[in-house]
Amino acid sequence: MKIFIKTLRGLASLFLYFCNTLFWCTPLFLLTILKFLIPVRRFRLWCSRTLSALATGWVGANTINQRLFSKTTLDVQGLKELSLDKNYLVLANHQSWVDILVLQRIFHRKIPFLKFFIKKELLWFPILGQAWWAMDFPFVKRYSKSYLQKKPHLIGKDLEITRKACQKFKKIPLSIMNFVEGTRFTNEKHRNQQSPYDHLLRPKAGGIAFVLSSMTEQIHRILDVTIVYPDGVSSFWALLCGKIRKIKVRVRSLPVSPEMLGDYANDEQFRAGLQQWLNDLWAEKNQSIDIMMTS
Repeated sequence: MKIFIKTLRGLASLFLYFCNTLFWCTPLFLLTILKFLIPVRRFRLWCSRTLSALATGWVGANTINQRLFSKTTLDVQGLKELSLDKNYLVLANHQSWVDILVLQRIFHRKIPFLKFFIKKELLWFPILGQAWWAMDFPFVKRYSKSYLQKKPHLIGKDLEITRKACQKFKKIPLSIMNFVEGTRFTNEKHRNQQSPYDHLLRPKAGGIAFVLSSMTEQIHRILDVTIVYPDGVSSFWALLCGKIRKIKVRVRSLPVSPEMLGDYANDEQFRAGLQQWLNDLWAEKNQSIDIMMTS
């Protein structure tokens, strides 16, 4: 009986997610068409701000949905002194699609609307993929090492896409989200990478470097976010059905130091230094996860 009730709860929640997405995407797509057809700078800037406002409304309604159906308790620390008037680079560990909903919920109306790097393949994801494109979310194409060995002319192409994407964000407040592990954590990926971190994959510094170099004077702080599922990582469907009892989140606000700014593509010393900074951050995060799992 409990399984049946939870399934009904999940279906009802999923239906509301679908309706909410359609509701906000309709004006979003109409405004996007106008933005494309009217090449006036001030109008396009207004469109960008309005699109962010529409997306904020979408996140707000999704948050209400979660409170009504998922009943998940969020244990969050570190949200003080955040501001809607500052720009942030948000770094987080990545385990599930639920991570994105958690980040959107905890930062809702506390920092500028969260935009994140998306795999190019997700451009064709129904409705959401087109909405992300309309709002100038940066789509990236990731290439494997073996593929780059066969086609070396593509080396650095994904980072160049990152640079171009960031140029669009210079006139509006924003928060850039970067899952620096590049993919969701699984035990298989962890073994294949031979990751030195018990709970994390190896982080990659390239995306951070290009965001900071492209937006040197605009990123005010770096937010280091650690997400833990005490009962084990669960799926989006589990969240809808109310099967995730608790999620722990810790947020640290870090400064952007001069040592983080440099030529990542051509300066080997800078590249090694930034990667070491990120490795150290990940080691601290790994220790934090140990504490969060047992406390």
